[in-house]
Amino acid sequence: MSKKVVKASENYYKMKRILFYLIGLIAIIPSEIRSSTTYKTNMENIEAGSKIAVFAGGCFWCTEAIFNQLKGVQKVVSGYSGGKVANPTYAEVCTGSTGHAECLQITFNPEQITFKELLEVFWMTHDPTTLNRQGADSGTQYRSAIFYTDEDQKQVAIAYKSKLDKEKIWNNPIVTEITKLEKFYPAENYHQEYYQSNPNQGYCRIVITPKIEKFKKIFADKLK
Repeated sequence: MSKKVVKASENYYKMKRILFYLIGLIAIIPSEIRSSTTYKTNMENIEAGSKIAVFAGGCFWCTEAIFNQLKGVQKVVSGYSGGKVANPTYAEVCTGSTGHAECLQITFNPEQITFKELLEVFWMTHDPTTLNRQGADSGTQYRSAIFYTDEDQKQVAIAYKSKLDKEKIWNNPIVTEITKLEKFYPAENYHQEYYQSNPNQGYCRIVITPKIEKFKKIFADKLK
């Protein structure tokens, strides 16, 4: 990567951190004068035979763009999970004070793609060894996490994590949190399919596009 591209990438990260700081200030405004948008607190109804997986692997703009392209994935919703505050807003989550992680609710057809295959894509498309950080995005909201929906998902995730650690796929141990899904809160509408709607936005072009191109090469046989 050229110095010019690296510098541009660093500038976009700085702009993003400044934006998050400003958004965080909004969180201290009394809730009664904030947006009146109503947020869902439960998982959406799914079709018979479909299943749900909930993963957190850094900025959900990046992860949503990846999982949306997999065969067998029917729907991907960006949102928040793992925190202690009900109906969190993006502004609140960005402060890191709610305990939520930016994550995805993935609805999939297990006859076309298994939970284990989704885990493979999850672990190979982010760095699961960095605690509360992905690249320049830092904070507990960017932690690596698997929010399992049943005992089977829990056991599969634990076994897979153990296997990867034993094989030393990464130089450092995996820090991915494996915890039971309690609540999933969909993010605001403008976050949904963000990359698809804003491919030329700076962060998307410099950070997400290269990540997707690499993903397509590695998982070409799993693409829609």
